[in-house]
Amino acid sequence: MESEKKSSSVSDVGAWAMNVVSSVGIIMANKQLMSSSGYAFSFATTLTGFHFAVTALVGLVSNATGFSASKHVPFWELFWFSIVANMSITGMNFSLMLNSVGFYQISKLSMIPVVCIMEWILHSKQYSREVKMAVVVVVLGVGVCTVTDVKVNVKGFVCACVAVLSTSLQQITIGSLQKKYSIGSFELLSKTAPIQAVSLLILGPFVDYFLSGKFVTNYKMSTGAILFILLSCSLAVFCNMSQYLCIGRFSAVSFQVLGHMKTVCVLTLGWLLFDSALTFKNIMGMFLAVLGMVIYSWAVESEKRSNNKTLSHTKNSLTEEEIRLLKEGVETGPVKDVELGESKA
Repeated sequence: MESEKKSSSVSDVGAWAMNVVSSVGIIMANKQLMSSSGYAFSFATTLTGFHFAVTALVGLVSNATGFSASKHVPFWELFWFSIVANMSITGMNFSLMLNSVGFYQISKLSMIPVVCIMEWILHSKQYSREVKMAVVVVVLGVGVCTVTDVKVNVKGFVCACVAVLSTSLQQITIGSLQKKYSIGSFELLSKTAPIQAVSLLILGPFVDYFLSGKFVTNYKMSTGAILFILLSCSLAVFCNMSQYLCIGRFSAVSFQVLGHMKTVCVLTLGWLLFDSALTFKNIMGMFLAVLGMVIYSWAVESEKRSNNKTLSHTKNSLTEEEIRLLKEGVETGPVKDVELGESKA
């Protein structure tokens, strides 16, 4: 039992590590690919279509070789999920374009309380005071180190709302589908990725044209750009896989809270690799965010231990009751060989 618990803990850490490393890696690769000082490939939605196309290909190969098993999930549920997921991607891109960086960061931070509220509405999930306190500390910490100027306009506000609601719903749905159909994270991803890839590759170029005023077909590919697109797509496979894995093992709220470790890593790597400024305000914000994550982890573990004790107490109580009833039955009723579990020679 102890070895199983240890193995589960190692798997949990591995899932988080994969998500953090792949997410930070893809941000760094995309920064080089999309920035004007890099390869100026400013087609974010189309690039996401490439990501899901490669992920779908990996899933197809995995199913064909027997590495993963394909389970049935109704097409309408996969289609509905893909619409929500694509709205999340498009909404985020439009929000970033129409809003100031400060308001964009605030909208991303609002996902944690939105996920909490949606899980309460959809699944009647309750949160302890310690968990709520940890969420507040994380949001404050990341807010301090990322939010600068805050400017709001109507179009940007609407896009931010769509992005936050669709992203929160998408992450909750990942966990719900895995539980509902007893399907693994990679199996679910391999079913949703093809639908997202096709829709994003068809609609993505038009969305990118609206955002940047350029068509992807007019972009002059270079060897460096192709290599970075391939690197970005490879990292996206691990990023998508670890996202489904983490939400399946934990919850959408945990994914959001501990996911802000990526923000801390990106700020630190930006300072180390790209000479980005790291002020005292940034450092204090990162310290608060990490402190909040530690408090959150402790709160979740405490909640689990408390639940396990309650279940253990209930189980023991039922067992004692069953023993008492059995004894009463033996004392008052006729003794039979079958009841006593004996056999005559």
